[in-house]
Amino acid sequence: MQSIVSQSLTQQIATEAINLYQQSLSPYKGFSCPHRILHKGDSCSEYVKKLLTEPSLILAIEGSLQRFRDCAEASKILQYQSSGGCIVVPCCIPI
Repeated sequence: MQSIVSQSLTQQIATEAINLYQQSLSPYKGFSCPHRILHKGDSCSEYVKKLLTEPSLILAIEGSLQRFRDCAEASKILQYQSSGGCIVVPCCIPI
């Protein structure tokens, strides 16, 4: 029982920390992360908040880490696109 309570408390604290981030820092970044810009949908912070509503804290952490890896990859793609590069290989091959 105590582990369920501490897990729930941890999830509540994490959610409040994300709320604080969204209210204080996110406005300066335009409320968007690279993943949201590239793929549309939820920002990483909103996505992680949703994960934290699930019963398993371990699965929420694993899902969060994967999302941050995906966001880092989205950032690389956006940087490449903004430099005039092409992310679709066939369009870079002369015809």
